[in-house]
Amino acid sequence: MTVRVVLVGLPGVGKSTVGRALAEALDVPFIDVDDVVAELAGQSAASLLRTEGETVFREAEVRALASALDRDGGLVVATGGGAVETAASRARLVAEPAVVLLVAPAPVLLARLADGDRPLLASPFTGRLAELETRRAPLYAEVADAVVDATGEVGDVVARVSAAVGRP
Repeated sequence: MTVRVVLVGLPGVGKSTVGRALAEALDVPFIDVDDVVAELAGQSAASLLRTEGETVFREAEVRALASALDRDGGLVVATGGGAVETAASRARLVAEPAVVLLVAPAPVLLARLADGDRPLLASPFTGRLAELETRRAPLYAEVADAVVDATGEVGDVVARVSAAVGRP
């Protein structure tokens, strides 16, 4: 059976970290959409956001997500936190067999984001993160097949995601 899992959620929830570990556990390739954006744009996702703005970034993200999801076979994909903000990306996500929304409380997210380069989370972090959560919550709900608590050790989160998608 081919396993395809797409991880969505707010910045700092652990999509990339959990995705890598999940892909290893499932013995399938891992694709980070931000890495595909960087490859297509010739600069990091954060740099593209800063230099070209959110509209250009979202267009690149739609292409990157499509590129990742067009691959045959099993895989684990970590989307960017805002991938759900475009209708084209949501349509692609809804068509996937297993989209998992990773969630964690704001203090956990803020601690994880403390040293990251997140242009869309300009200061004050707390207010901006709450704003993103409010705006994106219905979009995540639209695409997610399961919701998984992403707090705790990576191995524990991987086990919860595996259980949510019907894998031992």
